[in-house]
Amino acid sequence: MKAVVQRVDQAAVSVGDRTVGEIGHGALVYLSIAPTDTPETVSRMASKLAELALFPDEHDRISRSVANEGHGLLLVSQFTLHADLAKVRRPSFLGAARPEIARERYEQLIRVLRERAIQVETGEFGAHMAVESVNDGPVTFLLEIDE
Repeated sequence: MKAVVQRVDQAAVSVGDRTVGEIGHGALVYLSIAPTDTPETVSRMASKLAELALFPDEHDRISRSVANEGHGLLLVSQFTLHADLAKVRRPSFLGAARPEIARERYEQLIRVLRERAIQVETGEFGAHMAVESVNDGPVTFLLEIDE
């Protein structure tokens, strides 16, 4: 499982002309599921996303998390993070999970985060989406959890 996590002042995702998810100050997360990802992978990623230090404390050190601050996550599925670019001309997506498996893990992650009282907004799985964000910092991290 891979995630690109960006600290944002605001972010929104739309499908067509309707906004399907939006947050104020928080984290925009692009998520890609691997074929080998399990419920344990989901649990580990949920912990990372909830507890990752993204926000400054009173001394301006990045030490506060979404869970600490009560900020939201905007979770957007993005299988292209698992692209193999070795041949550069045309990416291979064999490293990404099949849609039915990816959707199941994506929905599990949303449930686990919400069970932890994290505010989660989402894109629409499998849809062509327009994502708008105002990055803060910028602060961006790449998380990878392998099984």
